[in-house]
Amino acid sequence: MHLFRRSAAGRLRGAPRELAQDRRSRHWHALPRRALAPLMFLLAAYRGAGDTQTTTQTLLATISADGKVSVPGSVAIQVSGNRFSAMSGNVTLSYWARTSSGGGGSVTVQANDFSPSGGPTAASVSYTCSGATLGTGCSGPQTLSTTTESPVVSLPSNVCTGSGSGCSNQEPNTVLLSFSLPNLPHYKTGTYSAQLTFTMSTM
Repeated sequence: MHLFRRSAAGRLRGAPRELAQDRRSRHWHALPRRALAPLMFLLAAYRGAGDTQTTTQTLLATISADGKVSVPGSVAIQVSGNRFSAMSGNVTLSYWARTSSGGGGSVTVQANDFSPSGGPTAASVSYTCSGATLGTGCSGPQTLSTTTESPVVSLPSNVCTGSGSGCSNQEPNTVLLSFSLPNLPHYKTGTYSAQLTFTMSTM
């Protein structure tokens, strides 16, 4: 017959060592199994699940009527013949355009007057438009104005600059402007300048 006594550490004195070790082993391994079992289940569920989602997006590009115009920085008007004959000068205007179906467009010019005073005036300057490669150049001689826009090119509907269906084969499009003003004896000597503003409108 064995007499067992429990020590302060909870081990039974006199009990076989194998019995004490077996109890500690079962107590140690039982708790982690109960604690880890739900975690292992959740991990297995996460690793085993999958998802695929697709969505679409629409790109909207709105192409509007548009235009652009470009000219050299300056043009010199000079006497081209005998004394007191008319002064003249040419400038090539470049433009890009796209008009809508049922729309149209135009290129116009307006002047500030010459400065300083004592020389020619903007109203004395006439010009012609020739060789427009898109649209129609102004008809006949035109006169510069400081108060209203004067015509340069008129554009029909549904036309555009550049190669392609319905577009011109030239890029940029161009028109030649030929300016002329009288060389009157009462003009004071000196250099005079006037600013021209070209405007393109498209619809």
